[in-house]
Amino acid sequence: MAATATQETKQTTLQITGMTCAACANRIEKGLGKLEGVASANVNFALEKASITYDPAIIGAQNLEETIKKLGYDTAKDVAQFKLEGMTCAACANRIEKGLSKMPGVTSASVNFAMETARVEYSPGEVSVEDMQNKVKQLGYKAISKQEHENAGDHRNQDIRHQKRKLLISAVLSIPLLWSMVAHFSFTSWIYMPEVLMNPWFQFVLATPVQFYVGRQFYVGAYKALRNGSANMDVLVSLGTSAAYFYSLYLTIDWFARGGSVHHGPSLYYETSAILITLVILGKLFESLAKGRTSEAIKSLMSLQAKTALVVRDGQELTVSVDEVIAQDIVLIRPGDKVPVDGEVLEGVSSVDESMLTGESLPVEKKVGDSVIGATINKNGMLRIKATKVGKETALAQIIKVVEEAQGSKAPIQRVADIISGIFVPIVVGIAVVAFLVWYFFVTPGQLAEALEKAIAILVIACPCALGLATPTSIMAGSGRAAEFGILFKGGEHLEQTHKINAIILDKTGTVTKGKPELTDVLTEENETQFLRLVGAAEKNSEHPLAEAIVAGIQEKNIELPSTESFEAIPGFGIKAVVEGKQMLIGTRRLMDKYEVDAKQAYASMSRLEEAGKTAMLVAIDNRFAGMVAVADTIKETSKAAVSRLKEMGIEVIMITGDNERTAKAIAAQVGIDHVRAEVLPEGKAEEVKKLQAQGKKVAMVGDGINDAPALATADIGMAIGTGTDVAMEAADVTLMRGDLTSIPDAIYMSRKTMSNIKQNLFWALGYNTLGIPIAAIGLLAPWVAGAAMALSSVSVVLNALRLQRVKVRH
Repeated sequence: MAATATQETKQTTLQITGMTCAACANRIEKGLGKLEGVASANVNFALEKASITYDPAIIGAQNLEETIKKLGYDTAKDVAQFKLEGMTCAACANRIEKGLSKMPGVTSASVNFAMETARVEYSPGEVSVEDMQNKVKQLGYKAISKQEHENAGDHRNQDIRHQKRKLLISAVLSIPLLWSMVAHFSFTSWIYMPEVLMNPWFQFVLATPVQFYVGRQFYVGAYKALRNGSANMDVLVSLGTSAAYFYSLYLTIDWFARGGSVHHGPSLYYETSAILITLVILGKLFESLAKGRTSEAIKSLMSLQAKTALVVRDGQELTVSVDEVIAQDIVLIRPGDKVPVDGEVLEGVSSVDESMLTGESLPVEKKVGDSVIGATINKNGMLRIKATKVGKETALAQIIKVVEEAQGSKAPIQRVADIISGIFVPIVVGIAVVAFLVWYFFVTPGQLAEALEKAIAILVIACPCALGLATPTSIMAGSGRAAEFGILFKGGEHLEQTHKINAIILDKTGTVTKGKPELTDVLTEENETQFLRLVGAAEKNSEHPLAEAIVAGIQEKNIELPSTESFEAIPGFGIKAVVEGKQMLIGTRRLMDKYEVDAKQAYASMSRLEEAGKTAMLVAIDNRFAGMVAVADTIKETSKAAVSRLKEMGIEVIMITGDNERTAKAIAAQVGIDHVRAEVLPEGKAEEVKKLQAQGKKVAMVGDGINDAPALATADIGMAIGTGTDVAMEAADVTLMRGDLTSIPDAIYMSRKTMSNIKQNLFWALGYNTLGIPIAAIGLLAPWVAGAAMALSSVSVVLNALRLQRVKVRH
């Protein structure tokens, strides 16, 4: 149960080992969810991860791990190794060891004074390599990262190697048993059959290692599941194979007791249990290999990061690991180098290729004061930058975090599959028992072997592995592929909901348009230079893109701007300022009306400018109309094509802006938007979203500014243009890194493809079980065929999900 938090809650991610199917994930999720202090627990079977939000004042990370162990599973630990500097004696080593051991998330720390190294086993969701390095620094020493921590991929690779070894042993021992089984068929009587293969004791010797060494993992898993009052795939496999093995062993002992002859040996089922285990292990191996491919997007994003950085410390240039760069470090970036961290240019001029993050194909010019993004490539000039964001704070790290969280989250549709998986195994066991009784007492009275074979087939064919994998693998592959196109879904629920969108509201400035308007017209009967001095001085305090355009245009005329005595932004109206003792009002007709300024003589000229798609602003000095300035914001090259695609997809497109109606309609006409909401105040954008929702529409809001955040949060799906503000991106459900409107239909297209893929997977998984059980029950499915089909079903679901990695969105 979730307890009332006594302080801010924390979130941790634990790598879980030992899960074999979705029922395991459900059990861990329920077990963690019942703990006092746990607000939420989300276990992803495909990723083998648990994301837990908890109150550290009530429960600790150690308790969470202990609960997982009690449930019969374990948590994988990462290992970090450091080279230590500054130790002088063994006491130093002890101090560092104790300091690291006490850190939350650290399981064990070992410091070797002679070799000056430290080895730390830790939980990456609780503590990072950087945290440990900082701890050592606090103690008065220095820890240099010697090895990147082992990631989930290493854990999976180790598991795959182990599975391959087991498969080889199982196959070598099972093939002779398969040979003996094939020889029983009348149409294979021509196949040579060594007499030893027909000996029950020889078959027993071959089958036993498969049953208890290779198949040990199923027994262990079944025991842990049953001990905790639930059932999973391991229970079904253990029941099925044990029934075949021990019945065969009984027949072998009975045959031996009767002084049996090989020529008149009993019909044994050793090959059934051995081949079943071999096929299940094979299926699990294929499944692990395929699941590893679903996280390729994360690996490719991680590979973008620079490995080293050239920093200036104490007047010296040093090449250090990118992990060792700290905020405020001075970093030198040579031509052709990757930018190691996010920063601000202090010296130099160059062009930077940002295509890997923003999709912008042309290099972007960088000069003093401009920001640079880590993982981009410096093309032709030397840059000296100040590191502003390092480690987990960089744009690339944030992108990776968003993708990881999306891949680890559950879509609402998965909850249904989880419920079904949770109750499936007990139902199947019940059906198998009923089928056994029906065959033994009615269909083939007294024929234990026949009845047992049917029950085994049912137990094996009904494993709900495919059902548990159906949704998470598609979410992982779909969100990963979307990330490659610069579309970041913050969670599986957003990836699912996006396909339902049938109305989209587009903010005009910075979304439909470039958001970089230019000063185009100055109309005044005053001295133009003096007029522009006052206007520029008033506007330079505003962060509005139109104000920045006016100031930039005035400064290009080499007009010096005086200081401002006071400034006030009036949202939706304009600005009010005092410059050199004069009160300046710059803004809309409504601003003039509000302060009772007579500007009617300018309205005709203003209308002409607005009809041309320009934004005109009226200027009053000391409550007397003095003139007007106009700016034009050019449309993004891709906006028209994007709007056209959205219409083709059956989506209603509405443009919203604080600009006047004439300007808004002129812009809308250029890109093909039929519905316009003009002169909408920032707080009114969220109201417009609610109006559409009241009509029963599923609404997406697309924006890039701070004033878009309320509307982004209100909409069914909020989409932030990635070139916009951090606030907008935080409020949004989807971030479009590439900054152009074509990403909107791309995002909807990816959502539709992913949901289609999930439905295909669920259909085949449920259909497979629904059809397979009655077929097995009426005796049309041999147990080994059921095992092969079960293994194939899981692999087919994962392979179908992987098709999403080949989706091409732009057309």
